[in-house]
Amino acid sequence: MTGSPAQRFHYPQQAAPYRNSAEITGRVKPVEPLYLFCADQLEQRARRFLEGFPGMVSYAVKANPEYRVLATLHSCGVRNFDVASLEEVITVAAACPGAVLHFNNPIKAEEAVREAYLRFGVRSFALDEMAELEKIHRCTDGDRDVIYAVRFKLAHAGAAYDFGSKFGADEPAAVALLTELRRRGLRAALTFHPGSQCTDPTMYARYVEAGARIAQRADTPLEFLNVGGGFPEYYLNTAPPSLETYFGQVHRAARGAFGDGVPLLCEPGRAMVAPSVSLLARIVHCREDGQTVFINDGVYGGMQEQSLVDLQLPVRAWRDGAAVAGEHTHYRVFGPTCDPIDRLQRTVSLPRGLRPGDYLEFGLLGAYGSATSTRFNGFQSAAYVDIREGTDFDPA
Repeated sequence: MTGSPAQRFHYPQQAAPYRNSAEITGRVKPVEPLYLFCADQLEQRARRFLEGFPGMVSYAVKANPEYRVLATLHSCGVRNFDVASLEEVITVAAACPGAVLHFNNPIKAEEAVREAYLRFGVRSFALDEMAELEKIHRCTDGDRDVIYAVRFKLAHAGAAYDFGSKFGADEPAAVALLTELRRRGLRAALTFHPGSQCTDPTMYARYVEAGARIAQRADTPLEFLNVGGGFPEYYLNTAPPSLETYFGQVHRAARGAFGDGVPLLCEPGRAMVAPSVSLLARIVHCREDGQTVFINDGVYGGMQEQSLVDLQLPVRAWRDGAAVAGEHTHYRVFGPTCDPIDRLQRTVSLPRGLRPGDYLEFGLLGAYGSATSTRFNGFQSAAYVDIREGTDFDPA
């Protein structure tokens, strides 16, 4: 068989969104993994950023490049998009006409820079060393409309991923880069990322204050300060502060360090899109022990991130369109591949007596779900449908 899961298993074409998970598990009964997307839920989260963050909002496309996600964000007022590859540039350009693209991967192929600049009008590029500055300058023919966003880093902990282990100039190097941009008469900005799922709002204030020191030492005006992403989501085993707490930290730090002179930009990914998508996986086998299930998705599919960091997803069980109830037990959950690491790190609390054909719905998979899935062993996790009623997995 060829084609996508939706093509192979003939999911009904949607004239309108399905109502909810119950309708899909009762009427559609999908054979392969299925992502349930609620546009209303995404719009609510987008409004929270657009109305609460003290600056421009740029969506980090890497979290979920699905067309319907991009189009929904664009339609509700998100005009800036953080892209990390030429493929993401192409995807956003198709879904969001007129969007402003920030090519924020600090290391890029020359061909990608050149095509993004010439074909798609990208005028904002990140860098963290002199060689990348020279590359961007060369590939854009020294165009003085181009903004060079210098990525800097601080030593810190408190995030699920430490991006500083791979990217970012230290403060002296960032000063040198800004100084060189000023010397050449080029437009400069600063950007940082405190790490994905950052649970310490004060890190943003520390970074903003460091950005002010760097700009002052370099005596270089900034087009903007990009405070990155890293805004956290509420998983079962996390209880981060509210988004508004982070917005307040950024606002107060920026006012104290820059006054009103430097525009702010943020680039949420996880915190923007996670609550708007859940993943419906079918149970294909239950062990006789009554506490081990095999499902048709796993860590090579939509739950790859769960093999890398301890972020516990909310989950519920469905049978014939109704939520399965009853006394709970702890299940070991394995994915469909032949690899023994294809399992969830933690056991999952679900009603006793689950059986093949039941469904498990995992919440908060709008971010780093379908975006990081593979086709290992021939299994695929990619099909989406729209639903009207969002999940209640997200307490934020």
